[in-house]
Amino acid sequence: MLKIVGLNSYYGNIHVLKDVNIDISEGEIITLIGANGAGKTTTLMSISGLVPPRSGEIYFEGKPIQGMVPDKIVSLGICQVPEGRRIFPYLTVTENLDMGAFLRKDKRVVKNDMEHIFDLFPLLAERRRQAGGTLSGGEQQMLAISRALMARPRLLFLDEPSLGLAPLVIKQIFEIITKINKESNTTIFLVEQNANLALKTAHRGYVMENGRITLSDSAENLFSNEAVKKAYLGL
Repeated sequence: MLKIVGLNSYYGNIHVLKDVNIDISEGEIITLIGANGAGKTTTLMSISGLVPPRSGEIYFEGKPIQGMVPDKIVSLGICQVPEGRRIFPYLTVTENLDMGAFLRKDKRVVKNDMEHIFDLFPLLAERRRQAGGTLSGGEQQMLAISRALMARPRLLFLDEPSLGLAPLVIKQIFEIITKINKESNTTIFLVEQNANLALKTAHRGYVMENGRITLSDSAENLFSNEAVKKAYLGL
């Protein structure tokens, strides 16, 4: 579904991503783990068109997308839940969800999808008229994921969904991530510093160090890899 070949991205003169190669097949949950500052978020931003890569190729379903503007990439079926959630704090829950469906033309189906979101996240249904900025951190993360789902993505990027959340809420969020993947066959690319949880959730994984992919394997094999254990799992 997604193929990244020799991707190089920069911030000014700082070379952040260095010849990155990643493959994602339809229906998978793929995780990208690594230390803070390794280049994980930049990888997502480069694919999404927010940080245009300087060289390399990005293919979505066989078609090159590098150089496309972000809204065009969203219209193809790729949607990102950013680190820090970035909901619209002064809009209600319902208005935030409407923004997620901004590019869609099937307005009747949008209403049904919103009800499905409220079935998936009952807490949001209770707060549908509440301003997004008044929600708890966990509720805002649910809203950020839901807003992305309203675009009906076939490939969903999740950037640090556990950041700043209580353990019980993190467990709930990751259960829903798995449910989204299984029930709607949504392919998921998960960037997560909680390597333990990420590898337990994903099918396959990549390890990034200083902007380079240094390891790739099944999540199970990475979980048992001694170097990964020592560096990222605290074992």
